[in-house]
Amino acid sequence: MPSIASLIPVLVTGIQSRRVGAVNDSVKGESSAPKDLGALDSCDEHRNEEAERQARAGTVEFAAWNHRLFSKLRLSLRIAAVAALTGAPAAIAAGFDLPVKRTDLSAADLQRVADVTRPTADFSKAEQYEAMQAGATTSIDPVTEDSFSHISANIPFEEEQNFKLGNALFRKLWVSAPSSTQASDGLGPLFNARSCMSCHVNDGRGKPPERGPSATSMLLRLSRTATRPEEEKAIAAADVVNFPDLVYGHQLQDLAVPGLAAEGKMAISYQEEPVTLSDGEIVSLRRPSYAVVNPAYGPLDPATTISPRVASAMIGLGLIEAVPEADILAHADPDDADGDGISGKAAIVRDHLSGKIALGRFGWKAQNATVRDQSADAFANDIGISTPDQPKAQGDCTTAEEKCLAMPTGVQKRLGKEEAPGSILDLVTFYSSNLAVPARRKASFPETLQGKRIFYESGCISCHMPKFVTRRDTSDKAQSFQLIWPYSDVLLHDMGDGLADGQQVGLASGREWRTPPLWGIGLTRTVSGHSFFLHDGRARDLTEAILWHGGEAEKARNAFSSLSKDDRAALITFLESL
Repeated sequence: MPSIASLIPVLVTGIQSRRVGAVNDSVKGESSAPKDLGALDSCDEHRNEEAERQARAGTVEFAAWNHRLFSKLRLSLRIAAVAALTGAPAAIAAGFDLPVKRTDLSAADLQRVADVTRPTADFSKAEQYEAMQAGATTSIDPVTEDSFSHISANIPFEEEQNFKLGNALFRKLWVSAPSSTQASDGLGPLFNARSCMSCHVNDGRGKPPERGPSATSMLLRLSRTATRPEEEKAIAAADVVNFPDLVYGHQLQDLAVPGLAAEGKMAISYQEEPVTLSDGEIVSLRRPSYAVVNPAYGPLDPATTISPRVASAMIGLGLIEAVPEADILAHADPDDADGDGISGKAAIVRDHLSGKIALGRFGWKAQNATVRDQSADAFANDIGISTPDQPKAQGDCTTAEEKCLAMPTGVQKRLGKEEAPGSILDLVTFYSSNLAVPARRKASFPETLQGKRIFYESGCISCHMPKFVTRRDTSDKAQSFQLIWPYSDVLLHDMGDGLADGQQVGLASGREWRTPPLWGIGLTRTVSGHSFFLHDGRARDLTEAILWHGGEAEKARNAFSSLSKDDRAALITFLESL
């Protein structure tokens, strides 16, 4: 078996060095970086000491941690996590055995975690550690278009090579087989992109095509609902998440290798819909319609649904995986037992490699349990590259696409049974798991704090839960026992008719979506060069994204639309600081 380095013809240039520097608020020379990088243990042996030293250089002193009573909030805050941390049962899918109690902590640490993750009621100052929103892993490099591409700040030096190799593989352009670069062939035969970076430009979020047919960072998922009892049983048992179109498979591939016709193209049209806010301001929302044009292999099945998806930002994925199941399940309330109108539901899936039941965390409908699952799924369906977890070398080709199945594959016996052997998947997973979340900007500024208060009081944190503490026994020690601020409960929520795609994915209905983490959202334009949001990029800014919220989020959406112009601006300022 050759070395991993031999599988990478040319290492991509531009990999950022481990710079460290204080994050300046840029006004009056203040910095929003706190005195501690956010590891819950002050003597955490995995902390990057040099980063801590420089972050301290220009910091604003934070007051002691505030634990005032929640009655100061005008909205009743959901703190079900506290119950879970003390061992109370959590609502989970019937018949699945998932942990409802943390086993990695002592009783004292359980109480400590409950205290530190309790939503604040004091908006007069930034919370301790708040600016370092990914704990000791947070990047404090200067803000640039590469802000999502930095390594976690506390990664040991000896692991940097794996990150850089994973980076090169993430950027690697795959080619059709056979080719002279045997370690790079196997593309497709049908595909949406030639590399991971093609969709996740600068490791950021994708966007809908603005002009022309290209939709590299956006695709159409294809699915039909279960129609037979055995299919319904398979979904209920989490054996599958849905069923593909019989001809076009799980997603529409708009590209193909030479000699093969692509499946078709995505067509989008928009209809502008004005929305009048309480103060008379009119905001125009664009409602999209999607279709498949020029289908090369006949019509889609009438029962097939199409769902657009833009690529998500890559930061903080390993930390989301490190959040204990019990802490996520503690917020689940599928039957709305507390009557607050929020009924978050856990996604129950199977790990691709082990086949074991797991909690879904990744993807727009939380269809994947781990970063490795998400990576293997992208290799298989987006690029058409087989891995040990998804070993089908023809990618998403179906039995109806006979010419596609007859095309040569990139499997090289000397490299293994798959086009991307396990070592490649391991490196891409490591890279994807350790892309650092940037530090907050202006976390302590008055307008930011005002917006934070409004965000909390409007009910946004019912789904966008501010804080978690990761497991102490993580396999990646850099992510162990970190206080993180993803602003997501990692659960499925009914978002109403406006955002419904009609596509079932596992336990997620056609109206349900996973709450996406908000960290890094304020750097979207800087990193990705645009400001399109939501699963299909229909929202052209954060205001439009909020106004599309419905279903369980309708009360929060109405609260936002009822705010004064200044208060709406403050809430957006808070989001842009994340």
